[in-house]
Amino acid sequence: MTSHGEPIDFGAAIRALTSARSVTVVCHVQPDADTLGSGLALALVLHRRGVPVCVSFAEPAQVPVSMRSLPGLRHVVAPEQVPHEVDVLVAVDCGSAGRLGALRDRMAGAATTIVIDHHRSNTEFGMINVVDAAAESTTSVVARLFDAWGEQIDREIAHCLYAGLVTDTGSFRWVRPGTHELAERLLGTGIDGAGIARTLMDTHPFGWLPMLSRVLGTARLEPSVHGGVGLAYAVVRREDQVDVRSEEVESVIDIVRTTAEAGVAAVFKQSRVVENRWTVSLRSRDSGPGADDGVDVAGVATTLGGGGHRFAAGYTAHGEADEVIAALLTALG
Repeated sequence: MTSHGEPIDFGAAIRALTSARSVTVVCHVQPDADTLGSGLALALVLHRRGVPVCVSFAEPAQVPVSMRSLPGLRHVVAPEQVPHEVDVLVAVDCGSAGRLGALRDRMAGAATTIVIDHHRSNTEFGMINVVDAAAESTTSVVARLFDAWGEQIDREIAHCLYAGLVTDTGSFRWVRPGTHELAERLLGTGIDGAGIARTLMDTHPFGWLPMLSRVLGTARLEPSVHGGVGLAYAVVRREDQVDVRSEEVESVIDIVRTTAEAGVAAVFKQSRVVENRWTVSLRSRDSGPGADDGVDVAGVATTLGGGGHRFAAGYTAHGEADEVIAALLTALG
């Protein structure tokens, strides 16, 4: 049931969760605050209802430092501790099964699978799919699920939901009607909105600065890409990541995307483990819910095996850096 802003029927998901005897919540690899905030909020509600629940993601090995203040982390388990059989498995903020990484195999052992997401490129890989492509974050979809379910959003749950909302809206730069209303409601529970945003988005170790200096030194501008829209990109190699966390690496795209001469931004991040594997982040100008102009980078990412939002997407590629960059230039045209 994919929606583009129309009301969603949460009935099937609520019935499955209400009758569940055990639940596994799976977040996407390299989790951000939207996927982990959604997963933990759901776990907190299920635990309150007395349902055995665990939350996990395939990689990295630990919860990113910036998200360790999120309530409910006691429900997070290592991938190898995720049961192979469960009553209900819920994938949150995942556009495709591939985004589950090594935990994709747990879907086969679930009696019921539910997908809760807001990516326009979502492949609806669950038995029950709750996808609102117009929603500003997956946590906002989860908030509406709780309302339909009659579950109270307390302070801990609000903290998790707000984390996804503030990050996926870029500190409320990309909003839709109702976004600020939801934020006000969550803040009304007593959470520290400024503190949450600062911890998630504005706090970096000193090592981030020299890493940023090296990486931005690789930045290139391709002004003729996509009929003159232009592409700005940078490359993060394995050696650049030695003294920084994954969230520092992920933040580079937010700087590259500010380039005035390019309508598309990309950051190529070399795997710390597999030399010729790269994760690629894409952004398009005026990104955010409700925007109609700009390049559809989700479409570009999909052709390269990934997906995402119209103006914010990503994919995984293999090969030498020059080959991976050339493939993106070809896809953009």
